[in-house]
Amino acid sequence: MKRGFYTIMSAQFFSSLADNALFVAAVQLLRSNGAPEWQQAALVPMFALFYVVLAPFVGAAADALPKGRVMLLSNSIKIFGCLMMLFGSHPLLAYGIVGLGAAAYSPAKYGILTELLPASQLVKANGWIEGLTIASIILGVLLGGQLVSPAVAVKLLDWDFPVIDTGVDTAPEVAIFILIFVYFLAAWFNTRIPLTGVPMRALPGNILTLLPDFWHCNSRLWRDRLGQISLATTTLFWGVSGNLRFMVLAWASAALGYGVTQASNLVGVVAIGTAIGAIAASMRMRLHQATQVIPLGIGMGVLLLLLNFINNVWVAAPFLVLLGALGGFLVVPMNALLQHRGHNLMGAGRSIAVQNFNEQACILGLGGLYSLSTGVGLSAFGAITVFGLMIAGFMQLIKRWHETNCRKHHAEVEHLLNLARHDNLHG
Repeated sequence: MKRGFYTIMSAQFFSSLADNALFVAAVQLLRSNGAPEWQQAALVPMFALFYVVLAPFVGAAADALPKGRVMLLSNSIKIFGCLMMLFGSHPLLAYGIVGLGAAAYSPAKYGILTELLPASQLVKANGWIEGLTIASIILGVLLGGQLVSPAVAVKLLDWDFPVIDTGVDTAPEVAIFILIFVYFLAAWFNTRIPLTGVPMRALPGNILTLLPDFWHCNSRLWRDRLGQISLATTTLFWGVSGNLRFMVLAWASAALGYGVTQASNLVGVVAIGTAIGAIAASMRMRLHQATQVIPLGIGMGVLLLLLNFINNVWVAAPFLVLLGALGGFLVVPMNALLQHRGHNLMGAGRSIAVQNFNEQACILGLGGLYSLSTGVGLSAFGAITVFGLMIAGFMQLIKRWHETNCRKHHAEVEHLLNLARHDNLHG
């Protein structure tokens, strides 16, 4: 791997670490303020909102500017969102602003991989960056859980700055204050990301012209015989996984009687499994083999249903590791295939923006549905049942869709697979 890849990984790690710790802090802030549970569940779709709204523009912006600079500006927006949350804005609004920064960050983060690395290293690079992202999720939720725990929060609140009254008086507030400095560290790494030498694509004079361009790119990727399969798979995976963080928190509270700090440890356990699966996929899978992992998605849905019958943490922990591992092994090759097809069809930034739009729209839709359902009394067990059936059912449909493509459009699918195989060997 090129040296710049490790700088990108470091920047991504600390930015994602803060994102996930902030989620836990925001949940605790809402709980301490006596907010209803639907508002806590609404944190997930609020984070996804700007991914959907700005999707036509952020991909083009990522292709128009050096991606390291885009990542730096995005982290600055995240810091502003933290400050809003710290100084009295509603946590849902402030977390939405952090989501705005994340929406701008993502096309640059993934798009720079296709600029910096050959196609032969894309699966491996995705495995490492997804594995590191998952590691940041593990450590992020653990960090957030510890920062809001009474034992740690009391010690942090005992610190006083001479003369300055920070106004930081509660456990969630001190957690948010600490996380601002983590975002600053990520921003410093952003300044060290090298230029790739890839020509920039200038933004049009009228930015609204990006709307038809975006929808053309979106349609083009959905019409591609491999792009549509990988996009459908990653959209479903991230739509469910994005909401799984809060579902695990709610399930741990209902099944095990856990508070936020203990439950956040179990979210980390799922992420450990995902990291294991992601790294294993990066070592074993090749670009042209990506569609072979589709049946694992069906298995994920079935396993999620079985979670309803577990009420012992010693059974739950290895079970959640297995669930995460299946997801990690599924998403890494599919994500690499999607990037490969998108890069060939329309350019890195635009293809990642299309991917983000579909995945975050799924997170937004499912998160909104979950938030609404909790508002009318749906239990954590009911939500897990619905989501498990949804994963298994839709992954079966995707499997049949790919089989139909292979049968009816055999020559086209074989050509695209051979192109992926060639790029994997000679890229």
